[in-house]
Amino acid sequence: MTKKASYGIIETIGGFIMARNYRHIQQYEKEILALKEQGLTHGEIGEQLGFTSKQVKKFVERYRIKERKIAAGIVINPKGRPCKGGTKLPPSVQQMSQLAQLQYELARKDAKIKALEMENELMRDFLSLTERK
Repeated sequence: MTKKASYGIIETIGGFIMARNYRHIQQYEKEILALKEQGLTHGEIGEQLGFTSKQVKKFVERYRIKERKIAAGIVINPKGRPCKGGTKLPPSVQQMSQLAQLQYELARKDAKIKALEMENELMRDFLSLTERK
């Protein structure tokens, strides 16, 4: 027996309720964008991939905001703890040309340099206020 809930499909196996395996919506980025280009609605896309229309709508909104920021040259700071294995470009940047990827990396490095300069200035001001040099 299978029941449909607002958050996904629940399967009943031997009296135990088992939730479906969850995947983050960003893992479906290419499929969602391809279906969107074909002219499907958010509800139709969500129905095919197992998401609600609201989830798909919000994903497309966030994706477009991110694309506008990249096009404007605004650095997108990754959330969470940095990876140990170096920097990995977001999937949306990986799809861009090599020149655009390099521009993105350069903008990130410039932002990091600016942050370090500001931190250095704050430290200098602090040391001068505490009469240390």
